[in-house]
Order: sequence, then structure tokens, then C-alpha cells
Amino acid sequence: MDKNVKIQELKKKVLSRELPEHIAITMDGNGRWAKKRFLPRTVGHKEGVNALKRIVEVCGDIKLKYLTVFAFSTENWKRPEDEVNYLLKLLREFLKSELNTLHKNRVKINIWGDTSVFSDIIQEELQYAVEKTRDNDKLILNLALNYGGKADIIKACKELYHSIAKGEINIDDIDEELFSKSLYSKGQPDPNILIRTGGDYRISNFLLYQSAYTELWFSDVYWPSFDEELLYQAILDYNNRDRRFGGV
Repeated sequence: MDKNVKIQELKKKVLSRELPEHIAITMDGNGRWAKKRFLPRTVGHKEGVNALKRIVEVCGDIKLKYLTVFAFSTENWKRPEDEVNYLLKLLREFLKSELNTLHKNRVKINIWGDTSVFSDIIQEELQYAVEKTRDNDKLILNLALNYGGKADIIKACKELYHSIAKGEINIDDIDEELFSKSLYSKGQPDPNILIRTGGDYRISNFLLYQSAYTELWFSDVYWPSFDEELLYQAILDYNNRDRRFGGV
């Protein structure tokens, strides 16, 4: 079957069923994609950005509400300095080249993570992207930058501690709903499905609290090769799962 025909059939199936409200993606395998082709890792990262552009466009087209992508983790600082600098350079290039298109397509950008460690210029550009797209309502794009699930939980604990110390709340007021409001994801539903590319089968410190009942979907495909067809397959697989949430 022709690939385009197959994709259109998959798309029809996806749109005929209930869409997940929130998809999260760990975009893994850029470096290995490049190594397999005897190319520098930087080429893999650049192609990874192109894959992100494609998937954001598809998610907007099918009217997905929330998309969260693991763009830069708290652990990524362990990589060689040149590679880290290149990743941050790609972030700036992505914002400069795509922001107007994202805004035109009514995509709202949120930033999850501690961006205070980035340079002033990157912080300013991130803030500008958030402010420019603040009122958009078609697709919510959460960029997890210098994000870690453990750090997210610790941040929430500190915020609640300060609220208790100020007398704003009592310790007995803390429940799942209140705790969630102190996470980066406040005000958004937990992911229905978490997609991880690259062949590894672990969460790797991504959305630890929010993924308590998230369906996991793993692919051996490296992120730069991830496409519309695979996204539709993940969504259809999610639709076929029996989600009991601890019940029967």
C-alpha cells in the first residue's frame, strides 16, 4: 500500500475515535540516528527539531489539545559542553524561525522547567514566546527545558512549605489537587499517553508525578525518523487499551 494512502487511512481511524487529550513525548535517539548514518551528532539534533516541527503540525491538524515534549532534561548538562551549547543554539533557532508560524496557527507555548540557569538572552526569548502566544487556544505546546520529574516534585514541596510558613494553608489542606497546582503542569490534565522513541524502555525522570496512570508507548525508531504514521499508530494503540485506573 502506498505510504500516503496508509497515513490517510490511519488519520481517518484516529479522527473517528476519541482523541487523547494530552500526549507527552520523550524525543530520544537523535545522536544514534546520526551515528547510524556516519554523521555528527549535531546533524541528528537538527533533524530532531525538524521532526518536532512535523509532529506539532500534525497535532494541530487533528486538534489535539495538549502536547508536552522533553526538549532538555536536568541530566543533559552532563553531555559535552559543545553539544549542550549546540542544543541551546537550536532552541533559539527554533523559536526565531517557528514562533510566527506557531502563533499564526494559534499554538500556545508554555515552558516547564528551571530556565533561570540559561543565559539572559535565552530567558528573554523564552519569555517573549510565552507572552506572544499567551492567548492562543488551538494547541498547548509545553516545552520541558531543564526539566526533571524529581525537581518538579521538590519545587512543589518547597512552594507548599512556604505557603504553610506564611499561614496561607495548613498542612492538612494538602491533597493531590493542591499538590498538582504547585507543579509545572498546573491547570492541565495529566498525559493520557507518553511516547518514547529511540528503543529505551524507561521514563527517565520525565513527568514522574503526572504519569501515575499514563499509558506508555515505546518505539525503536529514533526521534528524527518519527513521523505522522507512528503518531497515529500510538494513538490507535492507546484507544484499544483498557484503562481501569485501579478498578475492574
